[in-house]
Amino acid sequence: MSGAETEARTSGAHDPETRRGQETLWRTSPGRLTRLILGLVLFGVGEALMVLSTLGNSPWTVFAEGLALRTPMTIGVATIVTGVVIFLIWIPLQVRPGIGTVLNLFLIGIAIDATLFVLDDPEGLVLRTAYLLLGVVTVGVGSGLYLGTNHGPGPRDGLMTGLNRLTGVPISLVRGVIELSALGIGWVLGGTVGVGTVVFALLIGPSVQGGLALDARVRALLARPGFSGPTR
Repeated sequence: MSGAETEARTSGAHDPETRRGQETLWRTSPGRLTRLILGLVLFGVGEALMVLSTLGNSPWTVFAEGLALRTPMTIGVATIVTGVVIFLIWIPLQVRPGIGTVLNLFLIGIAIDATLFVLDDPEGLVLRTAYLLLGVVTVGVGSGLYLGTNHGPGPRDGLMTGLNRLTGVPISLVRGVIELSALGIGWVLGGTVGVGTVVFALLIGPSVQGGLALDARVRALLARPGFSGPTR
């Protein structure tokens, strides 16, 4: 998953602002929890739509699909298992998880498998292309809603920020190496790499920005006096 979460330095652990930031990772509200869950589910649905298009997956889903082809696991289960393994790598990296981290581990994989179970494979290039584009946009919107809650990085984003803090290597380079490694291993295992993979790389940034803008509008709506929906 893409992200720009910033981890607090260990030396600032006793700073009041740092403590408040750490509490935010676990303290939630009905509105924030709803946005978090909706964002993660949309992320999984989008990834599944790309899989169904057979035009090419995002790097980590290429890896999960390749793993699923070589084991009895489904793509969703492979996504969950991969996330858990990466999460365990966090231990020496001292990355701080949140409620979003835990839900990320499971909800995306469940949403992927549920979508693949419910939807039929699209027929024809036009419909497959529509699945691909809708999938990329859905992943982006889901990412924006999820990131906007500030409830902790996903397992892959946590690995990226943890390695950045440990090595000092720029996040962009760390992310590139990690995602290219996942893509390459997944391709060797049989995961689908194609034009959809390139489209994802080009469009995911603007899609996430759109998701963040949507999240901001939702928060503004919830903040209006007299609004009777779930609080922020």
